[in-house]
Amino acid sequence: MIESILLWVFALLTAPLFAGVIFKVKAFFGGRKGSPLLINYYTLIKLFKKGSVYSTSTTFIFKMGPLVSLAAAAVALLFLPLAGHAPVISFHGDVIFVLYLLGLARFFTIAAAMDTASPFEGMGAAREAYFPIICEASMFMILILFYRLTGDLNLAAYFSVAQPFGFWQAAGSSMLFVVIAFFIILLTENARVPVDDPATHLELTMIHEVMVLDHSGPDFGLIEMGAFLKMFFYASIVSRLIFPFELGSPILNLALFSMGVLLVYVAVGIVESIMARYRMDRVPKFVLTSFALAFFATVITLEFLK
Repeated sequence: MIESILLWVFALLTAPLFAGVIFKVKAFFGGRKGSPLLINYYTLIKLFKKGSVYSTSTTFIFKMGPLVSLAAAAVALLFLPLAGHAPVISFHGDVIFVLYLLGLARFFTIAAAMDTASPFEGMGAAREAYFPIICEASMFMILILFYRLTGDLNLAAYFSVAQPFGFWQAAGSSMLFVVIAFFIILLTENARVPVDDPATHLELTMIHEVMVLDHSGPDFGLIEMGAFLKMFFYASIVSRLIFPFELGSPILNLALFSMGVLLVYVAVGIVESIMARYRMDRVPKFVLTSFALAFFATVITLEFLK
């Protein structure tokens, strides 16, 4: 239990650091030095030192949005086996609970945006409510596959110890579809290119950033920290799938896990460097690709198991 809690604290402390890798990768492709790796820590400290400004049209829901989004992401990490180690909390069906926990965070983020009575934030909230629906369908399709392979409905049974390697043994090359599907889900859920561009401030092309325009100071810091943890959550899953090995030592396992997470963030930085943001009407087709890949992986694997 102590090791699990320490790994959870490790995730909380290093999530902003890994997110800084994306800036370094994008700077490399742009021929620039870029911001320091610790830039996100500096930003969080600066935000928490400031005060928050609230519109007279907002209610307590506007203040709850950042708190719930951060708390939900932090709690979700409690259920995830980090570096192959047992999670802090686990029970049968917890994977369903985690998915709806992340959905709760999205709901309060959308509600906080709508609470401002801003048409621009309402536009972003509508998009935020639409695209993740497809991601949820993809997640449940992958969940069907994992359930048929393991007979369990909890994250510990999927990503603890060497279980991910068992997925590769049972499903074979179909797991490549699952990895790509998870990566597309990561880009969509975290509002990254080509679904959204976190660096833009053009309201007509924004999704996530437009919803947090009215947040400031500590509230915006909570939103940023929640976003770092949420991305770390999905990156950890992809890391365990691309490096499903068990090295026998907790230190080596943590090093392998960290390297996998680092590669995921580097991949995100490369995608943002070589691709442009899709037109809004092309985004659903891109997100639907994850569902198609998950669907074909499930069908092929179940047919092979017969």
